[in-house]
Amino acid sequence: MAVPKKRTSKAKKNSRKATWKRKANATGQKALALAKSVLKGQTTSFIYTLDEE
Repeated sequence: MAVPKKRTSKAKKNSRKATWKRKANATGQKALALAKSVLKGQTTSFIYTLDEE
């Protein structure tokens, strides 16, 4: 079984976690902006169909 040779430092661990959270936050903001534009009917980058009867 493979084991790490040395312990990862707190700074490196926190840096990786911050990067992960930053990416997740940016993706969430993009999704929210797209959802708002779809609801307003002002989207230009997203193709969808409305089922209106």
